[in-house]
Amino acid sequence: MAKKAVATFSAKSGAKSMVKCIRMDRSPKTGAYVFKEELVETEKVKDFFAKN
Repeated sequence: MAKKAVATFSAKSGAKSMVKCIRMDRSPKTGAYVFKEELVETEKVKDFFAKN
């Protein structure tokens, strides 16, 4: 059976909670899809997806 890895990010004593965001963009050079992954704070998720 395959193993599944699960990551949890918990806020500890004043630390901000983080989420992993994955955005799909088109490469201007080849036209293929490229995936951008980042760990961002929950308040900045909309800013991450607004970027081009």
